[in-house]
Amino acid sequence: MRMARTVQSSLEKANCEFDIVSHPHSASSLETARVAGIPAERVAKSVILDDHHGRYLMAVLPASRHLDLSKVRSSGEWQITRESNLAHLFSDCERGAVPALGESYGLDMVIDPLLTRQKDIYLEAGNHNNLLHMSVPQFLKMVPHAQVVELSD
Repeated sequence: MRMARTVQSSLEKANCEFDIVSHPHSASSLETARVAGIPAERVAKSVILDDHHGRYLMAVLPASRHLDLSKVRSSGEWQITRESNLAHLFSDCERGAVPALGESYGLDMVIDPLLTRQKDIYLEAGNHNNLLHMSVPQFLKMVPHAQVVELSD
């Protein structure tokens, strides 16, 4: 699997330009950046949050940064979702390889401005061996309703 079906379908619908970058298996976004030889500030890391009432939110930030939950909580009572609860949301993805394309999976999104200031970014393709590489304008075309807000410390 080069990419998750949902991701492929969304890329086709949006008519986005992208490349696929293969890399050795990795278990975290920071490790992915290292093994792929990509600056970690250009790798989009997805963190899924929930509000205890069945609503989910995808926070996307550079792999080099940590999510500051207090910056997200200003818009509600969000907590980090347990990975075991994500299988039903991302059923076509390998566990732990969540693409930073929440809107394609029906999720609201917030994006750290540190990512939007990059020329291009890399994001999980839905598995632990491939990344999507695209310009930031192409990425933003994929997530037109995402809010850009400070998320990291």
